[in-house]
Order: sequence, then C-alpha cells, then structure tokens
Amino acid sequence: MVSGSNFSDVRFLTVAEVAEVMRVSKMTVYRLVHSGDMPAVQFGRSYRVPESAVQQYLRSASVEGESGTG
Repeated sequence: MVSGSNFSDVRFLTVAEVAEVMRVSKMTVYRLVHSGDMPAVQFGRSYRVPESAVQQYLRSASVEGESGTG
C-alpha cells in the first residue's frame, strides 16, 4: 500500500468521503474498517482511509456470478 514510511504522498479520506466514492453508507465503511477488510488510521475518535486502499478494495471486489458468460 504505502512504500516505506513516506506519508507525505498519501491522500487520506474521511469515512464519509469513502462512503461517497463507494456509494455505500458510512456504517458499511466502519464495518469494513473494524473487520480489517479496509486499512485505516485512527486519529482520536475518527478514522482516515488511504485513497490507495479504497482503490485496491474496489479493484479486488467482484460481483458474484459475473463471469462473462450468460
């Protein structure tokens, strides 16, 4: 996800921003973060998700039954 320890190039998104990009509720994003399916950094009581983690999650997500046949 992040090479080395250089975080200056990383863009962090709020839970609300991630929810908007993914078109899901904020609760769904919180569930993904708490289950460990989506990495996040906690600042006090709020979470920030690296933009690259959202892109990687969406790339790896697959729709069941969508194999190109049918």
